[in-house]
Amino acid sequence: METYSIETTGAEIVYDITDAQQGEDAHPPLVMIGQPMDASGFRALASYLPDRMVVTYDPRGLGRSTRSDGQVTNTPTQQAEDLHALITKLGVGPVDMFASSGGAVTALALVAAHPDDLRTLVAHEPPLPAVLPDAEAAERGLAAVHEAYASRGFGSGMAAFIMMTSWRGEFTDDYFAQPAPDPAMFGMPATDNGSRDDPLLSERSVAITGYRPDVDALKAAPTRIVVGVGEESEGVFTGRTSAALAGLLGQEAVVFPSHHGGFAAADSVYPGQPEAFARRLREVLDRGE
Repeated sequence: METYSIETTGAEIVYDITDAQQGEDAHPPLVMIGQPMDASGFRALASYLPDRMVVTYDPRGLGRSTRSDGQVTNTPTQQAEDLHALITKLGVGPVDMFASSGGAVTALALVAAHPDDLRTLVAHEPPLPAVLPDAEAAERGLAAVHEAYASRGFGSGMAAFIMMTSWRGEFTDDYFAQPAPDPAMFGMPATDNGSRDDPLLSERSVAITGYRPDVDALKAAPTRIVVGVGEESEGVFTGRTSAALAGLLGQEAVVFPSHHGGFAAADSVYPGQPEAFARRLREVLDRGE
């Protein structure tokens, strides 16, 4: 693996390239992106794809990538421009892309703005409340997560986040009638360390969950878009957003092993099934060849 950096408007983006160890040049490079996650989250998945050149990166302001624009908000359209610059720098486009969570939102923005950058996009569980039939209630639920974090700190914010993302079905009055969850129920600290800069729980990522995909642009793009969903995510927030987005694109979501982070390594906080996930990803990508 070799590490590089590229200067973009208001940021220095750090990325890693792992060359294919077998079948070199048989496939387009595979770019993997997440949000709010840096390149290290894909180490296990990449290890099970030795037949592909894999490119991973740290989004601006996360991990090794710095920003000089004076901002802290994670904006999909801005991050899409960072990715466009990176893909242009690679000089081997169009590339394939596996994008997870907020990274999938950024990838959709990339396809809308630069439709020739990607051959195939696998957008795995994008958190897009706007595509849901209960969009207003889902946005209210996310706002409650941010409020819990802002008023009581990390443990309370994460407990509220877990409660929301594990709720099955639409966000009804029953959901909002629940008492605030006890952080200890989820092994979270009840004390407040005063920090309010968490990229997941703070307002820094509101632009990601507030993004409205340009469905017409996505349909018109030459990019083959596949919406992925974890087999354990059926009925919960990102499982529902995946199914809804796929429906808007005239398709059904493709099921992947495990959960929202199903590609995560065995030693991760929330382990997935990276080997099985890689097999499924290879199957999906190879259909486009």
